[in-house]
Amino acid sequence: MTRFENRHWALLLYALLTPLAFPHELPGGGSVDLGIGAAWGVSASLVLGVAGLAPRAAAKSAFLASMVGHCLLFHWFMIVTVVYGGMPPVLGVLAPIVPALYVSIFTALFAAGWACLAGGERFADARFESPLILALSGAALWVALDWARGHFLGGFPWATLGYALHLDLPLVAWTRWGGVYVLSFVAALLGISLALWLRARDSSARSALVGVIAGVVIVHVLGGFLQGSVPDDAPFVRVAAIQGNIEQGQKWDSSRRQRIFETYLRLSKEAGEAGAEWIVWPETAVPGYLEYDAGLRSKLAELARRYDATFFVGGMGLELDEATDRPAAFFDSAFVMDPSGRLVDRYDKTHLVPFGEFVPLRGLLGQVFESLATGLATSDVTAGLEPRTLAIEGARRNASESAHGLDVNSSSRSPVVHRVGIPICYELLFPHLVRQFGAQQAGLLLAITNDAWYGRTGAPHQFLAMTAMRAAENGLFTVRAANTGISALIEPNGRVRKSSPLFEESVVTGEVRVQDEAATTFYARFGDIFAALCIGWSLFWGARMFMDRRSQGA
Repeated sequence: MTRFENRHWALLLYALLTPLAFPHELPGGGSVDLGIGAAWGVSASLVLGVAGLAPRAAAKSAFLASMVGHCLLFHWFMIVTVVYGGMPPVLGVLAPIVPALYVSIFTALFAAGWACLAGGERFADARFESPLILALSGAALWVALDWARGHFLGGFPWATLGYALHLDLPLVAWTRWGGVYVLSFVAALLGISLALWLRARDSSARSALVGVIAGVVIVHVLGGFLQGSVPDDAPFVRVAAIQGNIEQGQKWDSSRRQRIFETYLRLSKEAGEAGAEWIVWPETAVPGYLEYDAGLRSKLAELARRYDATFFVGGMGLELDEATDRPAAFFDSAFVMDPSGRLVDRYDKTHLVPFGEFVPLRGLLGQVFESLATGLATSDVTAGLEPRTLAIEGARRNASESAHGLDVNSSSRSPVVHRVGIPICYELLFPHLVRQFGAQQAGLLLAITNDAWYGRTGAPHQFLAMTAMRAAENGLFTVRAANTGISALIEPNGRVRKSSPLFEESVVTGEVRVQDEAATTFYARFGDIFAALCIGWSLFWGARMFMDRRSQGA
């Protein structure tokens, strides 16, 4: 039988499909997203590229191909480090290598594990008699390593395979039970099954591929019925995401401080005039310390009272030393100001960006990185204790009031307390972190971020896709406020209802429902059960192969 033998072309295809599977910004505006068509090709080409190799050789080949593909995907690291980090261009060109190196370690581990599972030059030599079981085991291994990539050394799960399918809403519905890892599993399973058929072209491989395709179709059909919905009696809130479009190099320029703040006040007035009850500013939008600057606070309070609106404002939290009254700790925070103009709560970001908000082993590496990247802060941001929801007083407005556009400030509406989660920027990459908001009975997610670092690249689009996945996993409406875009309103099924363009001032307004009951999704309640099953299956076969090898050696 004819087999797919050209390993080098397969690895080249893998390197090209890796970046193409995720959304990218197009010249002149707009974006392209080939994920639904390309996602399965990533795993298929990788498996074909390492077919027949011994584990060590497979790992080496996969590592090199992954380095090429992920350096292309992470090209925006050059903008982060050179344009805004102040790093010399020569070194900035090398910046994508660091995240690509991290990810490629897990790609190599998959390739080595797959070589052990498939075994030998021919498919007939595999450790599994059934190609379907082999494909399922390969997909489980892929998920296990995706999960590990999100946890090891703090994790960096940017653009794991499942995100390539973020537009496939019937499939995204299953994230309510298994998180984004369900999507990684389906994409890997379909791709591996195709690769096995291309390699063998026999009846068993064909039957496995047909079975997998049939299973994927069934999963899609069921997903259309299982997306879930927000309860009909959940109250409406009119929200506004404020996009100030402040260039990253200007954010901390003291001479521009007043203009920046006035920009956000002006856009907030526009939101208030449109009837927004909750107004959301991006991460670190306030150019100062809101808790200790009466001038900043009074201007914001005036707007809150004028429009009877609650403000959620990104800024720098500050902790003072009681003895010296000097700053002891800085936080990346979200402040809540109620309609009376009082600051009532503050949430501190818990998962910080390494080398962005803190330098690991600063005592050892700090001076080196500060000399290379002049834009790097000389002191670390302090992490918050843990993700927690905030209690927000609001008013209950039913569907009839919303549909007829009745006065949003009507005194006839009954007061109610909502719980919201405010994941900040980097936290949104981690499904196991964001689900804690849902588990604590959050009825809405307010995602605030500053994506100005990325420039006009695919990164803001990719980050939006990850945020949409967090909405779907938790079954919650999500409001995304980004400094330079993409700001958006996201429905509980992961569909982006409304969004702003990149690098433009914008006010994204709309009505969302806020759930007032306990977490509604299995994933929010119980977390990574599906990933744990995949990890357990992979460990089982790993242990079995190890014992077989020992017994053969004996």
